[in-house]
Amino acid sequence: MASYYYLIASLPDLKADGDMPITYDEFLSCCQSNVSDAKYQLLEDLTLSSTEGPLVDEWAKFYGMLTKELNYQRSMNLGKSYSSAFDKDGQISQVVAAALSAKNPLEAEKVLLEYEFEALDSLVGLHMFDDHVLFGYAIKLKLLERQNCFEDTKGKAEFKSLFDGIQQRVYSL
Repeated sequence: MASYYYLIASLPDLKADGDMPITYDEFLSCCQSNVSDAKYQLLEDLTLSSTEGPLVDEWAKFYGMLTKELNYQRSMNLGKSYSSAFDKDGQISQVVAAALSAKNPLEAEKVLLEYEFEALDSLVGLHMFDDHVLFGYAIKLKLLERQNCFEDTKGKAEFKSLFDGIQQRVYSL
């Protein structure tokens, strides 16, 4: 297993409630001369749904359970059945319920992001300056990248537009 003392020590801290201090492309630039070609390719191809790479397989199991629980609870809230069987996890169920009861979709995403960061920290555990830390950092960056796609003002405007449309339909009845 490779050690990346300088690389990992030089990366800025990532926080679920903070800004994205480095882009994924900047991160890849930092990694290019410090990791093997094979590891670099895994990092370059990394998505939140990836299953290959150090720590990534463990993340994929967690992320799959989280996604299935989200789909299950959303289906139940809409009064629809959910046909896929899956192993339920009590803590994931509680976090998803809290996210789905948030006052708006952005707040729900923040609840999920905080939980995902905690899960990654747990998966990384006591690893220091190795592939687990590097790939955990990469996944956190991907999560922050996704979070940055949400814009509060655009989201509120879209919600207001949808809500106004629903109100007009109700009034026309």
